[in-house]
This record gives sequence, C-alpha cells and structure tokens, in this order.
Amino acid sequence: MFGELLGLWTASVWKAIGSPSVMRLIELGPGRGTMMADALRALRVLPPLYQSLSIHLIEVNPVLREKQNATLSGMRNIAWHGSIDDVPRGPSVILANEYFDVLPVRQMVKRETGWHERVVELDPEGKLVFGVAAEPMPHFEVLLPPLVRAAPLGAIFEWRPDAEIMKIATRVRDQDGAALIIDYGHLRSDAGDTFQAIARHSFADPLKNPGQTDVTAHVDFQALVRAVENVGARAHGPVPQGDFLKRLGIETRAATLMGKATPEVSEDISGALKRLIGGGRGGMGSMFKVLAVSEPRLTSLVGFAGDEQDAKDKPS
Repeated sequence: MFGELLGLWTASVWKAIGSPSVMRLIELGPGRGTMMADALRALRVLPPLYQSLSIHLIEVNPVLREKQNATLSGMRNIAWHGSIDDVPRGPSVILANEYFDVLPVRQMVKRETGWHERVVELDPEGKLVFGVAAEPMPHFEVLLPPLVRAAPLGAIFEWRPDAEIMKIATRVRDQDGAALIIDYGHLRSDAGDTFQAIARHSFADPLKNPGQTDVTAHVDFQALVRAVENVGARAHGPVPQGDFLKRLGIETRAATLMGKATPEVSEDISGALKRLIGGGRGGMGSMFKVLAVSEPRLTSLVGFAGDEQDAKDKPS
C-alpha cells in the first residue's frame, strides 16, 4: 500500500507540472528496490506516464544494487548512480524514504565556554569512547534557533550539513518536479541525543563494533525546511506520515484489499495499516514525518494541506 500510494503521488506531480514526455523517477537509497517496484506497479495504470519514465536509483552499495536489479528485473530505462548529481537533467520526482536519517550527523555539547563538538577518542585501554573537543566551535551559537540556544549546560545538539537537501531543492527549483522526503524525526530543531545503533533488531553500542551496526539519528525537519527555502525552493509540510497517507486514501485502499483477501491476509493488511498510520508504540504515523519540495510556482501538492494549514503545521 505504501509504495502504491507513492506511485500515485508521483502521478499527481506529473500532471501538476504539465505531463512532460520524459520524467525522471529518482529514489535515494532504494534498499532492496521493493518500494520502487510497488510504485511502478501503481503507475502502470497510466500508460502515458509509465511510458515517459526513466528510473534512476542512487545507490553506492554493490550488493544492494544487485538486489535492486533482481527486484526490478524487466523494467526498462533504469540506471544506477553514486550521486544525484549524475542523473541527467530534466523534470523529476525524487523519493527519499528513510534516507536522511543515515546521513552523517555531528553533535555539539553545550558548556560554559560555548558549544564543543562531540568526538570519538581512545581510552587508556585502547577502546573507542565519546569525548568533547577542547575548544568551542567559533560563533556556532549565532546559527542556532532560539530554542536550542536556551538549552541547559550539558545539552547535546545534532546537526547535518545542508549539502544533500540543497542539491535536491536546487534540482526541482531549476528543472521542475518535486521531491518527497519521509523519515522519522522532529518538526522543530531542539536539543537531544538521538544517535543510536541497531544490530539484529536490538539497540547496540555504536562504538563497540564500528561498521557492523546500522547507525542513525533523527531528522531535523525544521533544518530541512530552512535549507529548502534558503535556495528559493518551496517546502510543503512537514506533516505526520499518518495524516499524509490518509489524505492519499490509504484507508480506502486497505478496505478494498481486505474485501478481496482471506481472513488471514486481511488481518495482515489491517496490522500493516495500523503500523503505517497509527501512533504509540510500534506505530509510524506520528514519529515519521513527510516533507515535499518543489519549485516555487507549485503551490499545492496532493497529501499536504493548503498554504494556510501548511503554516499551522510548520514549527515557529
């Protein structure tokens, strides 16, 4: 259901930008290729759009490239790239699902002398441990939102360089189309340590087996919006994932599927729906946020409220 709805969202963008004869469908960090396969299945119902597509997967891992190739076997006009910079110019829809959370994050610790960068050091036994740079980062506080500046001593603030989101925003600003960013994170910039490592579906020490665990940190959506607007592109949202998917009709789609399924499969669909749109423990509907980026003239996009509601959804 998730991938199919993103496919339909792609179709709505294609129509909104004038149904170009060639459109790039770009996914950043496509995993095993499952979401793209689901999106393309939905897009087959619109032959003019489906025929216009060229698929571009941004993936640096050769093992995952092989898995994506197997999942998408038979799909024409598909190419792999190491960076979005390598994708040919032209109107595009860019999908980034759980992509930004794995980009490198930097952490700063507030002390009486200013904000010091958190670093990794060796202890006397030769083990990796967290430490703090001796000198504060000059003028760092000037760049911080008021809420973070007011954080107590000892607080940790995480930030990512803006290069990746600026590439995306600049592309859709200059070449038409839109990007959709879906990730877990917070609506407004705030202090807090969200850096974590996962191994075998359990939390792990990120410094114990470097390179052997998945390391992530929550996405600061206010920082993404700020970067998008700084380059002259338009930000839509962010909104909670549950609201976004309900506006796209996921409940109706689930009911249709459940009406044709066995009781066991119907129960699986119901459970998947609850995970995607629900809050609380195990639910993704509140923790995950959705942000769209477009060129400035594209004033509304499916799944997002109008400008007035958008302003209410955005952090101050």
